[in-house]
This record gives sequence, C-alpha cells and structure tokens, in this order.
Amino acid sequence: MSHAEEALPLEKPLFTPGVFLLLGLMGIGFGFAVYRYIYGLGSMTNLNDQYPWGIWIGVDVASGVALAAGGFTTSALAHIFHREHYHAIVRPALLTAMLGYTFVGMSLMVDLGKYYNIWHPILPSMWQGNSALFEVAMCVMCYLTVLYLEFVPIAIEGLKGKLNLPSPLDRLRGPIESLLKKGWVQQIIELADRFFGKIMFLLVIAGVVLSCMHQSSLGALMAIAPYKVHPLWYTPIMTLLFLMSAIAVGYPMVIFESMWASKAFGRKPEMEILTPLAKLIPFFVGAYIVAKISDLVIRGAYVYIFDGSFQSMMFILEFGFGVLLPFFLLLSERVRRSPTGLFICAALYVILGVLLNRINVFVVAYKPPYAEGPYIPSVGEVAITVAMISALILCYRVIVSILPVLPAPEGEEAHTA
Repeated sequence: MSHAEEALPLEKPLFTPGVFLLLGLMGIGFGFAVYRYIYGLGSMTNLNDQYPWGIWIGVDVASGVALAAGGFTTSALAHIFHREHYHAIVRPALLTAMLGYTFVGMSLMVDLGKYYNIWHPILPSMWQGNSALFEVAMCVMCYLTVLYLEFVPIAIEGLKGKLNLPSPLDRLRGPIESLLKKGWVQQIIELADRFFGKIMFLLVIAGVVLSCMHQSSLGALMAIAPYKVHPLWYTPIMTLLFLMSAIAVGYPMVIFESMWASKAFGRKPEMEILTPLAKLIPFFVGAYIVAKISDLVIRGAYVYIFDGSFQSMMFILEFGFGVLLPFFLLLSERVRRSPTGLFICAALYVILGVLLNRINVFVVAYKPPYAEGPYIPSVGEVAITVAMISALILCYRVIVSILPVLPAPEGEEAHTA
C-alpha cells in the first residue's frame, strides 16, 4: 500500500469547543423538530398550499444531494478511470456523500406531512413510474444502500486493525477487542472482506449510475412547473443542467471538505493531490457555463438578467460570483497551487455556484400563480436545517476518529493488519 492510499483514524480529542457548539445547535433544532412532530407542519413552518416546500427541500435535500456528488465523481476518477494518484481522497469523499444522503433522508422525514409513510416506495403496489418524485425516492434509497455497502470495507479495515475509540467510549475498547479476537468473528470479518473486495467494482458502477439518475431527476421536479419558475432558471433541459452542475461541483466539494478538515484537525493540506485535481475543474465548469449561456440565449431569457428584480440579483450572485469567477481564477496555476486561493475558489463554487443555485431554483425562482405573499422561512425551519448540518459535521468528526478514513499524516504508517 502506497502512502497515498494509507489511512488512519484521527487521534484528536473528541470534545472541543466546536463540538459543544454543534451539540448546542443540534439541541435547539431537536426541540423544534419535536414541536413539529407533535403539532404538525403548520404549527412552526411558513409552508402552505401555495408554498408546499421551502428551505428543507432547497437546502437540506436538493443542495445536500448536489454537494454529495464528490462521492461518485471521485470514485469514478480513481476506480473507473484508474487515476491511482487520487485514491487518498476517495474515502473522505465517500464518507461525505454517505452522510449527505443520510441526512437528506432525515430531512425528508421532517418535511413530509405523513413522514411515517416514507417507506412506501419500497412496495411495488405503491410505484408510479410517471412520477419524477418516484424516481427521486427510488434513486435515494438505492444509492444510499450502495454508499453504505461501499463503506463496509473501510469499517472492516478498522475492525482488523487497532481499535480507536474517542475518550468517552474508551471504556468499551477492551470488551470490543476481546469480541473481535474470537475465531468465529475473525472468520466473518475475513469472509466479508473477500466478498466486498470481489463486488466493489459493481458497487462503484452502480453508485455512479444511480447518482447520475438522481441528480438529473431532481431537475425534473421543477421542469414540470413552467409557469411557476422564473425564466432565468426554468428550462426544458433543467435535468441536464442539474446533472452537469452536480458533476462540476464534485471535485470542488472534495477540495472544500479536504481543506476544511485539514484546518480543523491541524493537518497539512494535501496540495500534491488537490492541485492536480483542481486542473480538472475548469473542464466541467466550462461545459456547464456553455450549456447555461446557450440555454439563456436560445430561450431569450437573458433579457431578465439585468432587469433589477430580486431574482436577477440572485442570478448574478449565483452565476457571476459562484460560477464565472472561480472558473477564471482556476485557470491560473498560481491560484491552483495556493491553499488559500484554491479553498476560496472551491468555496465560491460550492456555496454560491451550486448551493445557491438549488436555493434559487426551489425557493427564489418558485412563485405560484395564486400566492398571497412571499415565502420566508420560519425560525424553526432555519433551526432544524442548522441542526441537520451540525449533526452531519459531528458524525463526520466521530467516524474519522474511529475508522481509517483520512490519509495518514507524513511520517506515520497505517496500523492495519
């Protein structure tokens, strides 16, 4: 195993001021969620018959799915196109995607009026092949299953090596290690390791296909509402644009996550991997720019860009500062080699380019014909969204502390069997 492929659990204290902050934000959101489940959606949200969905769909679901695209794009790069140099960033990207899709499902549990029926799509009697939401539901369930199966070998590697538990759970180390040393447990672990080693290529291919289907099907949700979506965003090729933007954000999201983790955990940025990865971004972002501009020109919707409306200002912020600016900056080798410059470019495209695009499509651009007023998220909606994001970050922290996900720092060797 090369150094680029080695991974170690993070040996850092689990409880830090940042973790306590995350726990506090989660507690506030949990309180609002309990209130929502007891008294219903109408009791704490500003959702109504005119605006049946809001930031829980625009941010938690649509944005969460898009920003999880680093999982399938990085897996495709390393495993399908055999770019071995990028293996070190596959595991963190896979973990981010797995957690992202997990919290998409949890967000839907809050957003759905009859949340207790969320399991219905697994029943063939409930299937509706003409529904875009049906495809979204099936792809989420299938791809989330694939993500967890892809993560199993990482868990197996952690079980085969020296068990690493954060200090609050350290007292469980002895009993767990004793159990893992039993012969029948070792046989199960070895059997699972060999099994997943043989089918991993199938899981990678399935993950890429399912994720592409899901990314595009999210665009189809709004493509069926031509009179409710502003012309700057509505287009018959919305499914294609959603897929292209998701593919384009995959590598910036990996860079954003890697550099954020490096800063948070006091590690050296993996510039020897991230700089070459950044060279690929302009190709995908450039293709999206060409498709988006061509669509605006062909439909004649470009006339709305500078009409002074709130929608036009949001579009300029999204496309000008979130797509065009990082695209031109990343053409510079000096920017790609600079940790600060590379992080800023990745953050611009992740936060303004794609996250804001999904918010614009599902919230800003959406206006029902008979709306009695604008939709403004309630405090409870914002609190639950912040709690979901906080929970995702905390789960990431816990998992990388227990399992070998992050690349081993210079000078350290993986302690796997």
